[in-house]
Amino acid sequence: MMLAPKILSRYIFRQAAGAVLLILLSLTGIVWIALALRQLNLVTSQGQDVWLFIKMTLLALPNLMALIAPIALLVATIHVLNRLSGDSELIVMTAGGATIWHIARPLLLVACFVAAGVAAVNHWGMPWSLRLLREYVIQVRTDLITQVIQPGKFSTPENNLTFHIRERSLDGELKGLVMHDARDQKQVSTFLSERGWIIKQDKDAYLLMETGHILRRSAVGEPVRIIEFQKYAVDLARFEAKEQGPELKPRERYYDELVHPAADDVLARTQPGLLRAELHERFSSPLYPFAFVLIAVAFVGHSQTTRQNRVQSIVAAFLISAGSRLGGLAGINLVTLRPSNVWIAYTIPLGVMLLGLVMAQSGMRPRKQSRIGAGLAAAVDRFAGLGRLFRRRPSAYSQR
Repeated sequence: MMLAPKILSRYIFRQAAGAVLLILLSLTGIVWIALALRQLNLVTSQGQDVWLFIKMTLLALPNLMALIAPIALLVATIHVLNRLSGDSELIVMTAGGATIWHIARPLLLVACFVAAGVAAVNHWGMPWSLRLLREYVIQVRTDLITQVIQPGKFSTPENNLTFHIRERSLDGELKGLVMHDARDQKQVSTFLSERGWIIKQDKDAYLLMETGHILRRSAVGEPVRIIEFQKYAVDLARFEAKEQGPELKPRERYYDELVHPAADDVLARTQPGLLRAELHERFSSPLYPFAFVLIAVAFVGHSQTTRQNRVQSIVAAFLISAGSRLGGLAGINLVTLRPSNVWIAYTIPLGVMLLGLVMAQSGMRPRKQSRIGAGLAAAVDRFAGLGRLFRRRPSAYSQR
């Protein structure tokens, strides 16, 4: 008698774990294809090799795992419970003495693995991958001049950023260099240089220009200032998009850097709410796998008598789970505004977990049928009885 629950748990665990892996790989593949299509210009217009393109798109995936993995678990749990109900296995399990918690236990065990994976990615995998991705972005920007910019052609790697060179020698010297940077409308600059070189120091790269001028305009209508220089160096990290400034973004930071930022950290002084919101998002997101499993068990874990009831339960479970996750993201935005809103980030998943527990437990109790339901059931029975009687009468007359 003690072996049956273990066999049941192993069976459900294998079914759920296999479905989670399959759905997670499918969703990850879809997301990767979307990212690859967005970054396809790395190969087509920026001259990068395919391997760098694959690495950069794969490194962007851990940033989305906190959303992908719980959704994969939700879909897998609903699929497994619906299949068990459709094959009448839930009815057999219930008839054999299994309660809803015998069915939920292996699913919650799968949720533990998913939550642990989400926490590991949040605290270690995501910062590591985004930092490495930042280095590759700088590398792409560094290789931009040497690989993409062709002599005699104007190249625009980003909006309002234009390069032109007259000639490029075999040793990498750039002759007749023109760089127009209008990304910041408050200060539009045009660099004119007779020659230039790409200089790399450790992980940093600079464009060193020699003998030239800078044409700089602070606002529309103001006169252009002309600055003459003999040597001028431009940090190639400036070629990154604006959201990738010199300061580490919240998702690129490890736990210690979020809790104990440096004294001269600009982001911590100007926008501390971003660091606070990122910290609580990392701790609250592992709660959603448990919330999703409990909601799915509460709605789909009980045996359903008709297909229509199963469809309604599946839709309700998915909508409640998706709504709670969207509400959690909105709560994280509120945490950014005020420290007193921290409770919202944890109340939403914990509240959904409590709702799932209460509904799953109440679903085990037999309920008294309402008068309307009893009347409809009696009418259906009478109609079925008349149909059977009508079918029997012709056969009786035919035997005479």
